[in-house]
Amino acid sequence: MKYLSDYMEEKQTALFNETKAFFAFGTKQFDEAKLPDTTYVNCGAGEICPKENVKILSDGLTKIHENAIKEDIAENGIDKIIIRELYNHECFYTGDISDAISTLKSYNITDNQVQVAYYKELPNSDS
Repeated sequence: MKYLSDYMEEKQTALFNETKAFFAFGTKQFDEAKLPDTTYVNCGAGEICPKENVKILSDGLTKIHENAIKEDIAENGIDKIIIRELYNHECFYTGDISDAISTLKSYNITDNQVQVAYYKELPNSDS
């Protein structure tokens, strides 16, 4: 089963190329990637973008995320997505579903839906 990032990766890369955004985690990386006569904005988490493209990048990333969620739901269904995230966050080993709940907020999945799925899947887990 694919993860949300799998639905987003290609589209994000295309958007980064289009907007000339890149990641730099130090002066050397920034100097190697920057274009001459360009003003850059630090968008956080190492993401750097030419000032004139920041809105295009931000809006594009939001749209890519929203569309990826729709694709994920259409392909996998809510129940399988919840179970995937419960396993991904090792909830059956820790007994703590808070990380899965946090991840699934953008899907408009409720805490209760995650909790119900957890207790339903618990007997099938290796915990």
